Amino acid sequence: MADTISDETVQDLLAELTALDEPKIRAVNARHGDDHGVNLTKLRAIATRLKTQQELARRLWDTGDTAARLLALLICRPKAFDRTDLDTMLRDTRTPKVHDWLVNYVVKKNPHAEDLRLIWLDDPDPVVASAGWALTADRVVGKPAGLDLPGLLDTIEAQMKDAPERLQWAMNTCLAQIGIEHRDHRARALDIGERLEVLKDYPTSPGCTSPYAPAWIAEMVRRQNA
Repeated sequence: MADTISDETVQDLLAELTALDEPKIRAVNARHGDDHGVNLTKLRAIATRLKTQQELARRLWDTGDTAARLLALLICRPKAFDRTDLDTMLRDTRTPKVHDWLVNYVVKKNPHAEDLRLIWLDDPDPVVASAGWALTADRVVGKPAGLDLPGLLDTIEAQMKDAPERLQWAMNTCLAQIGIEHRDHRARALDIGERLEVLKDYPTSPGCTSPYAPAWIAEMVRRQNA
């Protein structure tokens, strides 16, 4: 099928995104490793206007621009990507927001999600591995059948403390979800969290749940029992 998206359309959208770039937002995002300054509510409004356009999404992704890639992830058709597409896209992604949206908005909805989870989980690149752990945490909640939960806890216990930040965060999420969702493994999950103390001192706004696994588990279990 011929590409029906013109360069002018892509350039027009890039110009629109550039016009929406706000220095204050860019400065805040930069502290988290992101290099764009577009208000995400305004970005979502553009996506709503464009609706689903897979070809345009691919062209926007290929620009390499962070805001354009975020827009691409909002207007793409997740099931239209093959496994190689998604693996290549993830390995080409280094800004946290694009990485997060790619995994949560696209990969989780793709039929190759489980194959990619297994491929990425033990990848030597910690950023790629973090995507595998994010998908594993999702399975812990939604489709735990077939997962080796004790084995996952073994790996978390041995590796999470010294893991790079993004991989550590994903492993910690998996630890918390095991403790929240699986009563038989809750005591061990709590014990691991208490001993490793990962994210124990993470700044948490009033009214928000701490990402420190023991506190997170305790709060979510409390809500379940309320």
